[in-house]
Amino acid sequence: MTIALTPDGIRFVTERHLATLSTIAPSGSIHVVAVGFTFVDGVVRIITSDGSQKVRNVERDARATVAQVSGPEWLSIAGRARIEREPDAVQLAVDLYAARYRQPRVNPRRVVVRIDPERVLGSGGLISSAR
Repeated sequence: MTIALTPDGIRFVTERHLATLSTIAPSGSIHVVAVGFTFVDGVVRIITSDGSQKVRNVERDARATVAQVSGPEWLSIAGRARIEREPDAVQLAVDLYAARYRQPRVNPRRVVVRIDPERVLGSGGLISSAR
């Protein structure tokens, strides 16, 4: 799915805001954690440590949603997630994260939670109606 954000939507996903990542826990409940994410070229990327609960959850059940809210503006991107461990994929995600937030600490166990969007919801004016 291609997500077309308006100029306000692009601004919203490039400003420094934290978000939440929701995955399915082993019990079937929703596991929600605070994250930083990037949304570039229609892909959500979240850097994290290999073996974390979110990584284990995605490896067991690929359903994931990232949601960002700031005042009256909000955006929710849901889709299938996968874990990327390839050095080039990790470096790209780190570079994108550094551009949006700050340079992350060194982490030799770093991986990427990649979400390929299937559904997007958001407040008015963030998502193009021509999808």
